[in-house]
Amino acid sequence: MSNAINVDLENFQHVMLELSQQKLVLVDFWADWCAPCKNLMPILEKLAVQYAEHLVLAKVNCDEQPQIAAQFGVRSLPTVILVKDGQPVDGFAGVQPESDIVALLQKYLPNPVDELLASAQQQLGAEQWEQAAQLAKQAHDLAPERADVKFVLASAYIQQGFTAQAKTLLETVTMVDQDATYQALMGQIELAEQAADTPEIQALQQQLAAQPDNLTLQVQLAVQLQQAKRVEEALELFFAVLKKDLNFGEAKKLALDTINGLPPGDPLASTYRRKIYSLLY
Repeated sequence: MSNAINVDLENFQHVMLELSQQKLVLVDFWADWCAPCKNLMPILEKLAVQYAEHLVLAKVNCDEQPQIAAQFGVRSLPTVILVKDGQPVDGFAGVQPESDIVALLQKYLPNPVDELLASAQQQLGAEQWEQAAQLAKQAHDLAPERADVKFVLASAYIQQGFTAQAKTLLETVTMVDQDATYQALMGQIELAEQAADTPEIQALQQQLAAQPDNLTLQVQLAVQLQQAKRVEEALELFFAVLKKDLNFGEAKKLALDTINGLPPGDPLASTYRRKIYSLLY
């Protein structure tokens, strides 16, 4: 295994001081006469392969390397010590269930949610809103309860103009997590909602109130709502038109374009795509 190393005095400094700056080092102290060691080692080797990107297994044969065992204060076998950034950070003695070892490792291995979130924040900083939203959505799918993930995803949505999606997401934030970041995002949404109520929309709404069966006005208003990122309202209008006349003007194309412009995984997309397809078939 390329990510398993037999440690001796020659490579000790490289493994414990240098390599542990790059990966978590799982140091297994064992001996050939130790039956429990032989039961534990296959588990450690399996985990070393499973987490190869972030973990290396360092094997110390205590009969051959007593100085290393003494330096770590090893008194019984097997003993496992985790080394990170040149320092022992945790460990255990004796044979442990695989699930317990995994739980221990996960305290120190990079969390995929945190990695996705950090990447999303980098994209936000670079004003790459769509990429930020995609990364944050992946993190949210993995950890839907985390408020910090919701905040980054909501911020990406707001920057793209998807304020309704951001508002729906923030409505799931519990009271205990409604901190200054939450309040700032809600303030941005409120300002965006006010800006989205344009004079063109107001005028079309007044005309439509006087002519409620005018399909042309409905499509025109839907287009204005879509441009203002009031997508759900736009889709409601498009669908109302299509229910009356499936082939009215460009209503079907405009509706599908609106659906395709939604953020990946937005439930509105599947809802209205299903509704429109129900009219087609």
